[in-house]
Amino acid sequence: MKSKTALPAYVCPYTGTLLAGVDEVGRGPLAGDVVAAAVILDPENPIEGLADSKKLSEKKREALFDEIREKTLAYAIARATVEEIDQLNILHASLLAMKRAVEGLSVQPEFVLVDGNRKPMWHYDCDTVVKGDDRVAAIAAASILAKVTRDREMVDLDRVYPGYGLAGHKGYPTKVHMEALERLGASPVHRKSFAPVRRQLELI
Repeated sequence: MKSKTALPAYVCPYTGTLLAGVDEVGRGPLAGDVVAAAVILDPENPIEGLADSKKLSEKKREALFDEIREKTLAYAIARATVEEIDQLNILHASLLAMKRAVEGLSVQPEFVLVDGNRKPMWHYDCDTVVKGDDRVAAIAAASILAKVTRDREMVDLDRVYPGYGLAGHKGYPTKVHMEALERLGASPVHRKSFAPVRRQLELI
């Protein structure tokens, strides 16, 4: 029986093979870059188990991360930095990261599907897909590449800036993170334009 809340399957107006999906990860955290990925899947080399990266276990994401890179026609990973987030705001920084990811593909797409309801300013024919990482395989693949990449980076940053617990919460505003921020103040990788970080800086 179909769930009443299930979204309808997305029907893409483009039927060719050079279709890119693009997604970003990291809008909500208080620290770290926002990371985006773009993927052109190979219809002759299907990948089983693609889904919204947030709904997959870490082990499954890691396995799919390697498989996606091996089997796709093209993929690219890009970012907008903490400084760009603070300068542009998180929405426009996210769109910039997605634009960079698509432009970084070694094979340029004929059509792009963008997760969400906003698209970057670019020349590509494209469509936006709300909850696209649940509805479009190429967007799901992009979400997996972006999330695994960003999660690994947060583990590395935890070694550089210990005490915040970045490896565990990946920069999201958990209780542990908020308490550490209050105790230690903001690090260079914290987003100064985000209210909890800004409040700590104002106390200095």
